[in-house]
Amino acid sequence: MKRRHKYYRLNYQIQALQLRLIDEKGLQLGILDRNEALKLAQKEGKDLVEVAPNAVPPVVRIIDFKKFKYLEAKKEREARKKVKNVSVKEIRLSPFMGDHDFKTRMSQAEDFLKDGNQLKISIPFRGREITKKEFGMEMAKKAINQLSNIARIVKEPHFEGRVLVTILASQKSAN
Repeated sequence: MKRRHKYYRLNYQIQALQLRLIDEKGLQLGILDRNEALKLAQKEGKDLVEVAPNAVPPVVRIIDFKKFKYLEAKKEREARKKVKNVSVKEIRLSPFMGDHDFKTRMSQAEDFLKDGNQLKISIPFRGREITKKEFGMEMAKKAINQLSNIARIVKEPHFEGRVLVTILASQKSAN
């Protein structure tokens, strides 16, 4: 996964003749000639960085470019930390399943949903079981009712070939 870095024109790469100059504190110093702005930046020992090239006139800042890039990368890292990766976890039920097995799967399902994941409930039909689709639907409805206090339905129960599938998501992700 390649990250694209934003490209900034620095010092002599800036082509516009008139520039809107902003100092390091964010105060506007006015519209200046490019050479005057470069002299001001050199006098302070900083760089002239074009931050808004499409503005008329283009906006440039007098800043320490290495420090600016470091702070920008730090903001990007912080933003990436806050992103929650939601994945889809799957549990498989059977149309003719015992109560204890069902309870075990439901406790797993609750754990998945509490972690913020989506839950895919699959009920595969083997052999002649497909003739008794109503048992699969009952099992799906039973599972949905069991999880209704912590989950919402994303996709109603439907058949994908010989597998009855429904997708649930955590209630807190709806808010």
